[in-house]
Amino acid sequence: MQKLLMGCLVTLVALTGCEQKKVTMIASFDTALPLGEVTKGEPVKQFELTNGNGMKAVILEYGGILHELHVPDKDGNLADVVLGCSSIESYDTDSPYFGAITGRYANRIANGKFSLDGKEYSLAINNDPNSLHGGVVGYNRKVWKGESFTNDDKSVGVKLTYTSADMEEGFPGALTNTVTYTLTHDNTLDIVFEATTDKTTVINLTHHAYFNLAGHDSGKDVLGHELQIEAAKYTPFDSTLIPTGAIDELDGSPLDFSTSKTIGKDIADVEGGYDHNYVLDNQSGNYALAARVVEPESGRILEVHSDQPGIQFYTGNGLDASFVGKGGIKYATQQGFCLEPQKHPDTPNHDNFPTAVLKPGETYRHHMAFAFSN
Repeated sequence: MQKLLMGCLVTLVALTGCEQKKVTMIASFDTALPLGEVTKGEPVKQFELTNGNGMKAVILEYGGILHELHVPDKDGNLADVVLGCSSIESYDTDSPYFGAITGRYANRIANGKFSLDGKEYSLAINNDPNSLHGGVVGYNRKVWKGESFTNDDKSVGVKLTYTSADMEEGFPGALTNTVTYTLTHDNTLDIVFEATTDKTTVINLTHHAYFNLAGHDSGKDVLGHELQIEAAKYTPFDSTLIPTGAIDELDGSPLDFSTSKTIGKDIADVEGGYDHNYVLDNQSGNYALAARVVEPESGRILEVHSDQPGIQFYTGNGLDASFVGKGGIKYATQQGFCLEPQKHPDTPNHDNFPTAVLKPGETYRHHMAFAFSN
């Protein structure tokens, strides 16, 4: 591994009345993190986005990871509400996709196989017997190239780019990807994914943040968070979490969050905890509210918006109290939740699901956002 150079720091500042908007580009992790290395000796930058409300997002070129997200509570107190690792090395070897861009195909593809134009493709198997989140070295473990920007309205952001080679992890086509993070004046982290290909392929990109609105270091689980998902249906799955192809009504079952309830209310009746794909009521491709979460004590509210047909809800069932995250914090089971807007799992193998096919001359686009209030 190659040590990163310290002290390469560029700060862009824009003024909006009395408010200061800032994006900071640093050529390594800050001094609170013990390591600033990445495998294969590739340098990695972090981008710090802040707005006039004190909200701050830290984005890494490695995996496009949302490393920190500091959000005010009802009293104006800031807390970092996303789980994460303490080093690049940990993100590379230990992380369960904390805060990362996932792709080329987020979620699972059955047995790592699908067919396009009469040809079968075999993918890397990294979630036996299936392919998960793009394979062994998915987008979460790639070094993206970042460029900061300031918009006309003085909102700030970073544009990340990565080109995935033809047949990387078994997927056809050279895929050119951009992910644009923008921190707005109204405490929204806006995310836009775009991609083009030189061969017909499949694609499904999302963001894999683990949230705890009480703070990642609060020591609390997320079972008291109140959740509503804009969905009356879901995709049932088999023992390996691959959809059967059916689209079933939730109809008041323990999986039903069509009206707000605490995450913990019915979780004891859900084997293994929540890890389910919900079919959003908005199936037209319009950008709309997908889910809303309230943490009662802090008053923090998260709204997830998206234009995709589904959203995966996961309650951090695989977290282990021995896992040491940022600041030496140990993350235990269900101390974080994920809401991942995306196409349905295993879509390439189900003709009745909205298509995941991308052809040359087309542009894949997924617009999503994490909007905060209190």
